[in-house]
Amino acid sequence: MNELTIRQPDDWHLHLRDGAMLDAVAGFSARQCGRAIIMPNLVPPVTTVAEANAYRDRVLAAVGPAHDFQPLMTLYLTDQTTAAEIEQAANDPHIHAVKLYPAGATTNSENGVTDPLAIDSVLGALERTGLPLLVHGEVVDPAVDIFDREAVFIERVLSPMLERYPELKVVMEHITTAQAVAFVRSQGDRLGATITAHHLMFNRNAMLAGGIRPHYYCLPILKREKHREALLEAAVDPSGKFFMGTDSAPHPKGAKESACGCAGAFTAPVAVELYAQVFDQLGALDRLEAFTSLNGPRFYGLPVNERRLKLERRSQTVPAPVSAGDDTVVPFLSGESIDWTATLLDE
Repeated sequence: MNELTIRQPDDWHLHLRDGAMLDAVAGFSARQCGRAIIMPNLVPPVTTVAEANAYRDRVLAAVGPAHDFQPLMTLYLTDQTTAAEIEQAANDPHIHAVKLYPAGATTNSENGVTDPLAIDSVLGALERTGLPLLVHGEVVDPAVDIFDREAVFIERVLSPMLERYPELKVVMEHITTAQAVAFVRSQGDRLGATITAHHLMFNRNAMLAGGIRPHYYCLPILKREKHREALLEAAVDPSGKFFMGTDSAPHPKGAKESACGCAGAFTAPVAVELYAQVFDQLGALDRLEAFTSLNGPRFYGLPVNERRLKLERRSQTVPAPVSAGDDTVVPFLSGESIDWTATLLDE
């Protein structure tokens, strides 16, 4: 198969940042995706309905009128989040989820929740309203090896949480392990999961073998090959429980290529092409549309996009670093050749 037309994809996990970085990167996602769940871990974080709607206005301004793109907003949970704020968010047409960052787990998470099992009023409100809870599924216990933090989170936090709140709707974000795949499969339709392109493409050798390669450093961190193989099986799973979430996360070049580099892979410029390359290698291009364009809307209760995206087996070079104010941001695999090119078709 050298050409494929699919429903326009959505990105169910996207970082756009703010200010000059937002202006620099928003267009890449809008050129491919109809909608995206926008992460709230700004500085300061987006914790209220009013802040989320103000951020939405800035995203739309950065995208501009040339693109029909819907930012789906989220709130950042803290220890101070109230059930009343959750109720208000559930009634707002622009807010589609709330995000749980264990405090200290990843970029800009220092204001996150210190004990995810201690926010009962918030979890109860989420269960009552049906507003999805998006979890960064890693524990922050320093005694737990960084490669085990996702599996331990499932055991210590997520499994007890789902038992305590049987109607809570949850997305386990950017899963990276065989344990996560098995856990998602073991639950009902209330639990879904996003998978990034970079976790499907690479294991931890890409980051560490032959020298430290900072642009492969992300959180959750790349895992062993056996875990990548489990993710590949999940991506083509006909259950519909797994869907596209790029976790595209731009950082200034100097912050990535430093003595203490930031975690994140800026995949947005060629996100759909990277997924297409993975599915092509699996001989499963016929299942790409479900993963990128159908499973996510079904989970969130939204209609699928009417527009189409055309994918052609035509090589392209991943874009060069992008200017963002006084900084530059380096796309993941910048300068390398990939096999597919995506074009959004006119309505």
